[in-house]
Amino acid sequence: MAKDAKSPAVELEVGNRTVRISNPDRVYFPARGETKLDLVNYYLSVGEGIVRALRERPCMLHRFPSGVSGEKVHQKRVPQGAPPWLETVRVDFPRYGRHAYELCVTEPASVIWAVQMSTVEFHPWNSRRADTERPDEWRIDLDPMPRCEFGTVRRAAHVAREVLDELGMVGWPKTSGGQGLHIYVRIEARWGFSEVRRAALAFAREVERRAPREVTTEWWRKDRDPTMLFVDYNQNARDHTIASAYSVRGVPEATVSTPITWDEIDDVDPRACTIATVPGRFAEFGDLHAGIDDVAYSLDPLLEWADRDGLES
Repeated sequence: MAKDAKSPAVELEVGNRTVRISNPDRVYFPARGETKLDLVNYYLSVGEGIVRALRERPCMLHRFPSGVSGEKVHQKRVPQGAPPWLETVRVDFPRYGRHAYELCVTEPASVIWAVQMSTVEFHPWNSRRADTERPDEWRIDLDPMPRCEFGTVRRAAHVAREVLDELGMVGWPKTSGGQGLHIYVRIEARWGFSEVRRAALAFAREVERRAPREVTTEWWRKDRDPTMLFVDYNQNARDHTIASAYSVRGVPEATVSTPITWDEIDDVDPRACTIATVPGRFAEFGDLHAGIDDVAYSLDPLLEWADRDGLES
């Protein structure tokens, strides 16, 4: 095929929807060679998992119209001309006096439509459309600094689990698709973003106290030791998003933010979790986050810690 030639579009039946995929042979991941259609097939293979991760949440799309080596577009608003069956949710941005109708995934076809629109990464809010101002998901982001070894990330994850166990909470880990790990906890949708962030900071400080040589909560990046791990509590602030479970990352290697078990923390190689390997893993184990919605926890204990430590919202 000539370099600039366009491959014919294909039409896919996704549930009871028909989604047209244009330029299916366009290479999106140059390090591996996967195409737009390969990306579509990946999301179809993990459909139950990606829908669970995104369901009913405002979702920002990271689009790469010419593949991940090209320009990245951060898109909040669903464009005009979207199919009438596509569901959206209104979110307001009072600071700017604006609002947007963002994608609200309720079925696999919504995901595939987004991929047709050149979406690679899905970044959902930690609240749902029933009340976008009250999160039901607390996100623990273990973010390594540039010279932080992955062994440090593993050890910090174990400390985080130890603290969660003492709180009587269950955390659901996943790779970030990069160098870090994420742990999600379902919470009661009773608190606003500032209080969820405050609780997340109290938790991060406790992890830091237990591993002071490896973990930091220092806010300013310039003041952090480059060999340490930062517990990024600010990912729980309003309109802050991170890649969802099963989201592909916009990198040439096509890594995936992949749910894992706690027993895998010491062995997982995040670089091995890609759009080529995760479908087989999903077929064998199913969605490892399938039970994430079974129990929602109270933040009261963490907010008591925040009061104890004099932490502000």
